Amino acid sequence: MEKQKKIPVLRFPDFADDWQLKKIGTLTERVTNPVDVQDEEFYSQIGIRSHGKGIFYKEAVTGKSLGNKRVFWVKENAFIVNIVFAWEQAVAKTTEKETGMIASHRFPMYSPVQTQSDLDYLLQFFLTRKGKSLLELASPGGAGRNKTLGQKEFENLKFLVPNVAEQTKIASFITAIENKINQLKQKKTHLEQYKKGVMQKLFSKELRFKPALSGVEGDESGKEFPKWEKKKLGEICECLDNLRKPINDSERQKMKGNIPYWGANNIMDYVNDYLFDETIVLLAEDGGNFNEYKERPIANISYGKCWVNNHAHVLRGKSKLINEFLFYLLVHKNITGYVSGGTRAKLTKGEMLKIEIQIPSITEQTKIANFLSSIDEKINRTQNQIQQTGQYKKGLLQNMFV
Repeated sequence: MEKQKKIPVLRFPDFADDWQLKKIGTLTERVTNPVDVQDEEFYSQIGIRSHGKGIFYKEAVTGKSLGNKRVFWVKENAFIVNIVFAWEQAVAKTTEKETGMIASHRFPMYSPVQTQSDLDYLLQFFLTRKGKSLLELASPGGAGRNKTLGQKEFENLKFLVPNVAEQTKIASFITAIENKINQLKQKKTHLEQYKKGVMQKLFSKELRFKPALSGVEGDESGKEFPKWEKKKLGEICECLDNLRKPINDSERQKMKGNIPYWGANNIMDYVNDYLFDETIVLLAEDGGNFNEYKERPIANISYGKCWVNNHAHVLRGKSKLINEFLFYLLVHKNITGYVSGGTRAKLTKGEMLKIEIQIPSITEQTKIANFLSSIDEKINRTQNQIQQTGQYKKGLLQNMFV
């Protein structure tokens, strides 16, 4: 029988001792500070619904509604776990923001034993596959959503841990990676907000580019581009809906490839054949985000080879319309006045061709499209960095713990 490994795959070089098998009950101390609930008082109660590093919901409750339920004052920097709905594998760390709130018996709190454990390390461990599987295995209350993890079962969980110094080093390293991910997410949010604000100003003509004096980019004459013209989509676009072809799930399974298969709102799959090999704009026909157009896209743009089903209109700009400009013009446009139907709203081809838009000259279209595309490139690069850093963290969680 193979001997159980006592060290992780990845390890800091300044540590060499074997990891020790210990119970969670020896690494933590149960926090017991029950609240004497008063019927007429109002309380803020915390809870967690899924695994993560935060408190996932806070709700106002009255003492009367709590009845005789046991509740406890939240202590800062405590480890909490959802023992009643163990299938959620929910763990979290309390912060100073939760001080003065209450938690029910469903969320027991544990303080780390300083000479034995690091709180952030414990939290990171229970976010690994190994930690989540331990919570699952220690839950005797049936299967699936019936599982319940008792406090005693939780405190008796055994797993391999290093000394406190190594725990702290591991936790600090992973926390630094998480901080980097959060910074990237904030950067992406700021870019998206900036793009949204710029688009509103560009398409309302509050903000306009100016023509170059000598044909050199950035050399502006101070003159204005010509006025925008009001047109209907049918006047300035070709509709290629007759070339669309839906493929059901079973057929797509036989056609697996790397060519995008588009639906109403996004790429649904990848296939080994194509209907289009050019730049086209896709506008949702049914099932689109028409009522949520401000926050969610109703249009997409596809470059090169792709397959499109019959839930998205296919448009190609004529000589006086650049496809990229058309995409940005439509992606968050309010077209609810052209949409019919109830639960599954539909934009018919006839109504779509009636949609009125305003378009500038080709030169101004190009400037607008290039400017917005440059912001999108930054957003996409940032999203790729988030995904890559997330995968890096995932690898660390799998290889820095036993």
